[in-house]
Formats: sequence, C-alpha cells, structure tokens
Amino acid sequence: MKTLKITLLFCFISVFTFAEVSQDQKNALVDLFNKTNGDSWNHKWDLEQPVSKWYGITLEGENVIALNLSFNGLNGNLPESISDLVYLKVLNLSFNKLGGELPSTLVNMINLEELKLYSNSFSGAIPSDIGNLTSLKSLELFNNEFFGQIPSSIGSLTELETLILSSNQLMGKLPSSLSNLKSLKVLSVFDNNLIGTIPSSIAELKDLEELVLSNNAFYGNLPGVLVELKGLKTLLLSNNQFKGNYAVLRKELPNIIDFDLDAANLEGALATLDDEEDED
Repeated sequence: MKTLKITLLFCFISVFTFAEVSQDQKNALVDLFNKTNGDSWNHKWDLEQPVSKWYGITLEGENVIALNLSFNGLNGNLPESISDLVYLKVLNLSFNKLGGELPSTLVNMINLEELKLYSNSFSGAIPSDIGNLTSLKSLELFNNEFFGQIPSSIGSLTELETLILSSNQLMGKLPSSLSNLKSLKVLSVFDNNLIGTIPSSIAELKDLEELVLSNNAFYGNLPGVLVELKGLKTLLLSNNQFKGNYAVLRKELPNIIDFDLDAANLEGALATLDDEEDED
C-alpha cells in the first residue's frame, strides 16, 4: 500500500510538472513558427517535443509568460494569432528580419510588460490604440521603418519606464500626453522626422534619466523647466533647430554624463531659457 501511494504521488507530480500549455497558446506558437520561416531559425523548435522544451519560451504553470527569440533568424510577418498568448508578459523579437505592419490584435495583449521589437523591418503606423497595453513598462520599437505620428494614446501607458522609438520615419509633434508617463526614465526619439517645440510639460517627468531628441526637426527655445529634471544623466539635442546658447543646462543638471548640442548652441550670448509657448 505504501508503495502504491508513493507511485501515485510520483505520477501526480509528473503530470503537474509536465503539464502542457492550452491548445490555443500552442497553436499561436506554431503559427508564429510557420509564418516566420521557423525551419531556418538559428534555434529551431521541435514541434514534436513539449512546448516546455522549445527555445526561448518561459512557462508559468501551463501558460506562456515570456517569449524571447532575439537574434534567432525570424523572417516574415507577425501573425494575428500572436494575441492568443494571452498570459504573455515579455515579447522580445529584436534583431530579426520581421517586416510588415504590426498585427491589429497586438493591442489586445494586456498583460504585456515588455514589448521589444527593435532592429527589424516593421513598417506602417504605430497602432493608434497602443495605449490599451496599460501594463507595459518597456516599449522599444527603434531601428524599424514605422511612420506616421506618435499616437496620443501612448500617454495611457502610465507604468512605462522605457520608451525608445528612435531610428524610424515618425513625423509630427511629440504628443502632449507624454507628460502622463510619470514613471518614465528613458525617452528616446532621435533620428526621425519629428517637428515642433518641446512642451514645458516635459518637466513633469521627474524620474527621467535619458532624454534623446537628436536628428529631428525640433525648433525654438528649450523650455527653461528642463533644469527641473535633476535626475537627467543623458541629454542629446543636436541636429535640430533649437535657438540660443544652452550650455548653462549642463551646469544646472548635476548628474549629466552625456550631453550633446550643436556647436551653434554652445557659443554666443548667455542662455535664455524662456519657455516656448506649448503647441497642441
């Protein structure tokens, strides 16, 4: 009897340990494999093996909570079925050859905390309802071919700590809703086609450590309230059309390590840090 109990206990533990993910989640993973030329991945999946043995997947119980396939040779488009990974917290598909527009269903993945799609060839607009992903802490879409404006709904991502949209083809102004991102530490939009003045409300981002605006078409005076961002370590502003001498900023920001302005902004009269009237 004792032996039987031990055997039954072992069987129970084995079943629990090797519990398989739901069919919907598995189908979504297989669809991703097929739509991104999985047979040519650097680390291929053996679809005959349990999902728990597939490269880049983290399970919690029976659910896929993280998918990290960076540098893995994915080539193709993301399928709409990616949203069936409803428990996913981390999606990292960086440094691959993925292209096309982001699937419209992506914004339904409300448990996502990290969305890292950088260094691919994604195109089209950033989804206007990206703000649905309210659990996001990191949104990194840099080094792609996204165009259009930065959606104002991005201001709904109030948990966001890292926002990197650099090296795309984005245009228009910085949305005023960015001032809602009180937890933001990194804001980088360099190397786009963004225009307009920098709103003084940016000073509301008290936790900001990196502000990178270089290589755009921003203009006007920088708002004097920038000096309130005492935690700034990186401030990169070159290759824009800012007016005045802003070298004084470096003295006013005690933690600055990386500081970059055009030569014209480092010479001449003392800085006039007058606020430029915010534009809608």
